[in-house]
Formats: sequence, C-alpha cells, structure tokens
Amino acid sequence: MQKMMSHWGALVARLRNDQRGLNTAELLGNAALAIVALIAIWAGLQALGIDVIERIRSLLFGQL
Repeated sequence: MQKMMSHWGALVARLRNDQRGLNTAELLGNAALAIVALIAIWAGLQALGIDVIERIRSLLFGQL
C-alpha cells in the first residue's frame, strides 16, 4: 500500500509541474487578443471607410 501511495504521489507531483498545457492557454489568449485588435481596426476603418476607399480610388484612377 505504501508503494502504491508513493507511486501516486510522484505521479501527481509530476502532473502538477507539467507546463505543456500552458502553451495552449497562451496561444488561445494571443488569438483572442488578435481577434479583438482586428475587430477594432475593422470598426475604425468602417467609420472612415467611404473616405478611405474614395481616396484610394482617386489615387489609382487619377494616374491612369
């Protein structure tokens, strides 16, 4: 019984110190921040969208 308890204790200690799952959480957090940044940029461009698109069109077609 003592041998089994020490085996389980070692297993639990090893699992507690395992950092492999932390990478997944960090990647998910970074992906969420990137999505928030893209939505903020999209919203800002949408508010100015007509002016930006017209400016690009005038620059492109004005040189032809």
